[in-house]
Amino acid sequence: MRLRTLNKRIQTKINGVFYKEIIDENKKVVDKVFLIRYRDNNKDKLVTIGKYSQGIRINYCKSKRDEILNFIRLGEVPTTIKAKRVDKDVITFNMIANTYFEYAKLHFRSYKAFILKYNMNLKDEIGDMDIKSIKIEDIEKIQHDKIKYLAPQTVNTIIQQIKTIYNFAISREIFKGINPVAKIKILKLDNAREKYLSLEEIQKLEKEIEDNEQLLLFIKLALCTGGRISTVVNIRKKDINLITKSIHLRDFKNGTTYKGFIPNELIELLEHRLEEINFDDEIVYYKGSKSHLIKSIGDKLRPIFYELFNKNLDENDRKNKTVVHTLRHTFASHLAINSTPIYTIQKLLNHKDITKTMRYAKLAPDSGREFVNGLYK
Repeated sequence: MRLRTLNKRIQTKINGVFYKEIIDENKKVVDKVFLIRYRDNNKDKLVTIGKYSQGIRINYCKSKRDEILNFIRLGEVPTTIKAKRVDKDVITFNMIANTYFEYAKLHFRSYKAFILKYNMNLKDEIGDMDIKSIKIEDIEKIQHDKIKYLAPQTVNTIIQQIKTIYNFAISREIFKGINPVAKIKILKLDNAREKYLSLEEIQKLEKEIEDNEQLLLFIKLALCTGGRISTVVNIRKKDINLITKSIHLRDFKNGTTYKGFIPNELIELLEHRLEEINFDDEIVYYKGSKSHLIKSIGDKLRPIFYELFNKNLDENDRKNKTVVHTLRHTFASHLAINSTPIYTIQKLLNHKDITKTMRYAKLAPDSGREFVNGLYK
């Protein structure tokens, strides 16, 4: 989540103690940062004390301000100011990540995929935090937020990235301490998720969102390409070829690209959108970072899925619950139902391992009975 601190200082009931509001992308106040102001050598000084979310309160700020004023009266340098001078050299998680990226370029072929995943899932979450201040709770919050719209395996991969970057910092003696991910419980994988939308359910979903062009474009593209959410939101105008009815797709899970195809029912919707945007613009539009778009899509679809498909399900019934990833299963399942060869389905899903695709084989109407019946005629 991208947060922004407003410039306006708001006076508290205590003289010399102020705060600034911190808002999210929806302009909702989610936190505030406290500051104190005092005079020293006939000059106004402004010192940031900390955030409300970090436990900072007005009375604490007052005590710090009184402490500073007392030091000034005694002709000494306030301890708060000393701390500020000593702690200038803050090392953020982004700094360590960027250093690791340079290392990864030399040693790992898949470094580009690693960087893309980091930028989409972690840069805006903990990138600006001091590497020494990131707690287990911060990482668990990432798990909690991401699992709402990403598969458990994907969330585990994101947490593994944090672990890798911390281990790198420890090995280079940039960070001295215990890797906070060491105490994080990895999410249990549920590869038995088999829910896919029937044709009636697809029609019901599309009717529900027909007035929301952003969601309709996303749903249509997901159902017609089988792309994961990160793949779909990264489709640009330059990736679309209406002449060949094909789409250039990016698989951020394994850092590869592959080809998808555009069915006739999607042509008109795409033509309308392509007329409005530039060559490098995304088809699914959004003002903000990709991580925010992914979260926004998930947040908007979750209540719709609940009302249409999940209302009567147990909260923990992951096997039958409809989520964003269900759209990918729907694409593959209907390919199988329509007798698409399993190797073609593998290619269209960009599966590297055929065993992942074989789960759809049982949906094929061609069970083999007719071949057995006529085997020895």
